Amino acid sequence: MKPIKVLFFFSFIGLMGASWPLNWMINHPNSEVFGSNSWIEKEVRIIQSETSGLNPKVLRLSLKAYVKAHKNGLVDKDLLTIIDYSKPSTEKRLWVFDVKHGRELFYTWVSHGKNTGGVNATSFSNSPGSLKSSLGVFVTDTTPYMGGNGYSLRMHGLEAGINDKAYDRDIVFHGAWYVNPATIKRYGQIGRSWGCPAVSDGLAKSIIDTIKSRTVVIAYYPDRHWLTHSKFITG
Repeated sequence: MKPIKVLFFFSFIGLMGASWPLNWMINHPNSEVFGSNSWIEKEVRIIQSETSGLNPKVLRLSLKAYVKAHKNGLVDKDLLTIIDYSKPSTEKRLWVFDVKHGRELFYTWVSHGKNTGGVNATSFSNSPGSLKSSLGVFVTDTTPYMGGNGYSLRMHGLEAGINDKAYDRDIVFHGAWYVNPATIKRYGQIGRSWGCPAVSDGLAKSIIDTIKSRTVVIAYYPDRHWLTHSKFITG
């Protein structure tokens, strides 16, 4: 591949939301005892040095949930996906981290549900037919599939009454034409799904193939009920 084509390729995937490829080659291991407060605080520092735009409070809470899921035997790969629905859809608000090596793999835009809000997400649901996004802690399914929105990946909600109907609701990762900077420029926001965390068509397969097979996904919003009742982030 000619140098100019290589530069164009790297620029394109960066625009779509993948991290600069050199990030994938640099390890930042955490030598603290896994799951301890010192491990979480060091992991926060490592990840904050690798990314931008991520609220450290959201990161700390997400790492706490990741540790609990890991200790409960729910995790097969040391990956953590964070969606911060407190950010408007015009901002990148999905991150994928390799926790073991302290690396950011993706940082990109993600949709929320049609009935969750416009530019800003404001309302969430666990109910079938609501066309709303769900909050909380999930683990991804093992096998992607071809659905109505193309290459897709199901999630299992781990929190009763909060997101445990996500699998039956078909709340899945998939690609969508309306999740990209051009849509933001034209309409002032990215498009909305029927509740799924849709990402750009150009990144969907890469993200799905990375996070499949029982990895943790945290969909955050400062919802008081969830913040005070979730077994993954309280105690």
